Amino acid sequence: MSQRLIIGISGASGVIYGIRVLETLKNYQTIETHLVMTASAEHTIQLETDYSIGKVKKLATICHDPENMAAAVSSGSFQTMGMIVMPCSIKSLSGIVNCFNDNLLIRAADVTLKENRKLVLVPRETPLHKGHLELMVRFVDRGGVLVPPFPAFYHAPQTINDIVDQTVGKVLDQFQIEHNLFQRWK
Repeated sequence: MSQRLIIGISGASGVIYGIRVLETLKNYQTIETHLVMTASAEHTIQLETDYSIGKVKKLATICHDPENMAAAVSSGSFQTMGMIVMPCSIKSLSGIVNCFNDNLLIRAADVTLKENRKLVLVPRETPLHKGHLELMVRFVDRGGVLVPPFPAFYHAPQTINDIVDQTVGKVLDQFQIEHNLFQRWK
């Protein structure tokens, strides 16, 4: 039986993180991925990568329209392992923290929190002002997990992909998903 994991990609810079998590999870036969990608994310994919929107959508098991508030992932009765929003814009973080369910990505995240499932956000903004930090504290206070894409260098990354994979690996660790994306500290 497959486990379901919701993957959200918002319009923040760093969409390669969300793409890479989808590429990695595509190799797991037991994980069904449900992608919710905002219109801003699609625009950012076109600006930052050579991927087509269609190719990114094909990486997911199921792709949901971000405006379809009746999608399965909008209901707590739809069982999932949780959700990853990678990257997470400050706008999406604010929507999640303030329960402002104006699109499916935010609604699915809100449902994930209310059902006490793991919600991992990878915020992509710098520098941060106090308002951003306050939103992050409120998110963690509600049970969410923040995994900012802070690179580590103990595994001697040689490429940008090595740096991206280390963050993706840290996110997968939150769900106890085995991977070989980076060399662990010994």
